[in-house]
Amino acid sequence: MKVICAALNAKFIHTNLAIRYLKAYAEPEYLVELAEYTIKDPAMNIVTDLFRKKPDIIGFSCYIWNIEETIKVIKMIKKINPAIKIIVGGPEVSYDVMEWMEKVPEFDFIVIGEGEETFKQLLTELDGDQQFENVHGIAYRNEGKVKINPQRNKLDLKKLPSPFRFEEDIQHLSKRITYIETSRGCPFSCQFCLSSIEVGVRYFDREKIKEDIRYLMKHGAKTIKFVDRTFNISRSYAMDMFQFLIDEHVPGTVFQFEITADIMRPEVIEFLNRNAPPGLFRFEIGVQSTNDYTNELVMRKQNFEKLSRTVTMVKDGGKIAQHLDLIAGLPEEDYASFKKTFNDVFALRPEELQLGFLKMLRGTGLRIRANEHQYIFMDHAPYEILSNSVLSFDDIIKIKQVEDVLEKYWNDHRMDHTIEYLVSKGFPTPFDFFQEFGTYWEENGWEKIGHQLEDLFKRLLNFLNAMKLKELTVVEGLMKYDYLAGQKYKPRKPWWEPTYEKDERFILYQRFLNDPDMLGSEFKHLNLTEKELYKHTMLEEVPFDLEKYLLTGQIEMEPTSILAYFPPHEEKAVIYTCKKNILKPAS
Repeated sequence: MKVICAALNAKFIHTNLAIRYLKAYAEPEYLVELAEYTIKDPAMNIVTDLFRKKPDIIGFSCYIWNIEETIKVIKMIKKINPAIKIIVGGPEVSYDVMEWMEKVPEFDFIVIGEGEETFKQLLTELDGDQQFENVHGIAYRNEGKVKINPQRNKLDLKKLPSPFRFEEDIQHLSKRITYIETSRGCPFSCQFCLSSIEVGVRYFDREKIKEDIRYLMKHGAKTIKFVDRTFNISRSYAMDMFQFLIDEHVPGTVFQFEITADIMRPEVIEFLNRNAPPGLFRFEIGVQSTNDYTNELVMRKQNFEKLSRTVTMVKDGGKIAQHLDLIAGLPEEDYASFKKTFNDVFALRPEELQLGFLKMLRGTGLRIRANEHQYIFMDHAPYEILSNSVLSFDDIIKIKQVEDVLEKYWNDHRMDHTIEYLVSKGFPTPFDFFQEFGTYWEENGWEKIGHQLEDLFKRLLNFLNAMKLKELTVVEGLMKYDYLAGQKYKPRKPWWEPTYEKDERFILYQRFLNDPDMLGSEFKHLNLTEKELYKHTMLEEVPFDLEKYLLTGQIEMEPTSILAYFPPHEEKAVIYTCKKNILKPAS
């Protein structure tokens, strides 16, 4: 009996943890082959690959992001060979089970909820007497009628075998994200989240988890993401794991966690700021909304003051990058309220701010009570909302415009100094900047085309010109600085017209060679030859004292010459500055 567990991941760098647990639990009685693809792969290619493996049984891991593509693949497989048994499982098909069985007759079995033991028992029946009524937690057909067996009791997670000890995975560990869980369940009851349905939190064996992490690092894993819904719900547990990871990490490894920021104690953050190597940890924090009434309606407990304290302390420590999430479309959060939420959270200046839209997930309280808030949402996954009682579709379109430019101009960190100036001094609020720019972006049809780095600078400049921004010369200077400071190699053709003519650059370069102290002792110690200076540097001018602005945030309109040096074999340029009046020949 040939068994395959398959998954269509969102991206190539992702891996599916669920099918690895199924494989580990099924063995040694049943050998399971893993097959992973992406939702961007043509369905024909996936079907061809699976068909060539000659399976008797294929199990698919189903989520909102892959269910539609997965169904396409399953329907094709069943047309080619109806004898292949199709088993589906995962959060997307564990709810509305009867609807799924009626809607997709190609599903032979649905494994409901936690699947390790159920899947193995189902394989036993498929390989034996086929008494499917004995298998807890499945839906199946008997003489054309759908049968749903009650779910089994929760598993003892401490007894689950490791999902990481497969030879075929070792070659991919350095190139992909490895997902790991130390617990299942969530102590909170947020009505938009599937995790709220399971009561309580269960933990895996801590020492086994540590052994798995040692194994993964030894074999090259670079990014390890914990999928626990609230990693820090137990302070003692989190502290023990943090200490372990600090003590035993392999340089270059990054660990990502989903944390609840308002319950994190200051002493934990102080410990991390003191002891964690820079870049070792990354926090994902779900803020979702700062509207207290909205949070009350979705049964979400959140103290934004304490959350802000945590985020600020972590940011001040300078060692841990933070990714904060917002959800547009929660109950009673209208456009004005969401604008306030956005500005409240943006004020914390997280390294990344993810703006998402409410998805009415099957099984959640919010979906069950959708009529209470007049929700209209997509019929198909991902079930994203189209409107509710206080947020129109027009409002959603506007917020999506914000999402587009936020990703390109804040989260990608291509021009941090420029955007910081614009959101703090150029527009009434950060949201106003992103909204007006996002609207302008869409009006020009730019969301439909690709973008080179230079295009992003040009398009921002076009927008600011259209807005008749008073401080445009200052912003242009910051844009030049951000552009040059972010380059690895000397740009062949920047997006602006050069400030200096060829003969002016020649004169200035000669002065730098004769008197390198003009650009500071660090530049002097480079000992660049004339050839190296011309080959690896670029000279420009900004209309204000750049050094003073970077130190104090104050604009003083005194022209500054900047020399961008692009060191061979380094990641970014080094910028040297000097006042333009210093360069004038003595009278």
